[in-house]
Amino acid sequence: MINVSASTLRLWEQRGLARPHRTESGYRVYRMEDVERLKQVHQLRVGQNLNPDAIRHMIGEAALANGEAAPQKISNPIGARLRKLRLQSKLTLSEASHRAGLSASFLSCVERGQANASVASLQKLSVIYDSNVLAFFSKTTTEKKLVRPKDRKSLSNEPGINIELLAEGERAMEAHMFHIAPGASSGGSYHHEGEEFLYVLSGSCEFWLDEVEHYRLEAGDSLYFSSQQTHRWSNVGAVEAVLLWINTPPTF
Repeated sequence: MINVSASTLRLWEQRGLARPHRTESGYRVYRMEDVERLKQVHQLRVGQNLNPDAIRHMIGEAALANGEAAPQKISNPIGARLRKLRLQSKLTLSEASHRAGLSASFLSCVERGQANASVASLQKLSVIYDSNVLAFFSKTTTEKKLVRPKDRKSLSNEPGINIELLAEGERAMEAHMFHIAPGASSGGSYHHEGEEFLYVLSGSCEFWLDEVEHYRLEAGDSLYFSSQQTHRWSNVGAVEAVLLWINTPPTF
């Protein structure tokens, strides 16, 4: 009825966007009011490219009316840094959101620390701010040849997606380890300069290139493509997907 996968419904439930009743045997039961609310969530997700936290903020009053918890500030906000970069670029909130293809209300929520930005949104903002995603986290890196697992810097902005830096300092290639939870995605399509290579270490994921090429990747599969192709991805499986991801030149 809502035209989303079961894993997406489970993710929305984890994020407080759905509160189905449970039978004695544990089955979920959705009332018509639940379905209508989920249709609204889906419309905000697809029509305005809002992530679950931004949607929770926008429909917070309705959540409170239903006895649900009010949306809280995210645990790792990068809003202050984003606002600083926007002001340095001499852009108003409206101008920045228009250039990035985001809603002004969503960008405002992100800057105030009330919503997370998806990977796609961060990539779009990095282009208009003439910066990179790493700068949003105010993490400086030093030249280092050996990086042990315990020393990896983590770029975690949106729950369900954790990105670890595998190399530090000035480099021609940018290597990351992506951990993508079931139901998590890039939050839309994006593109930039360069080329990309990825290898699936475990789990599975789906990729779309230019909304024409579609690939379902399983553990052991690899994909190489031009970063200028619009690309989006998601984990439609039941377990976490772990990917080795390399960009050149560094764009993240």
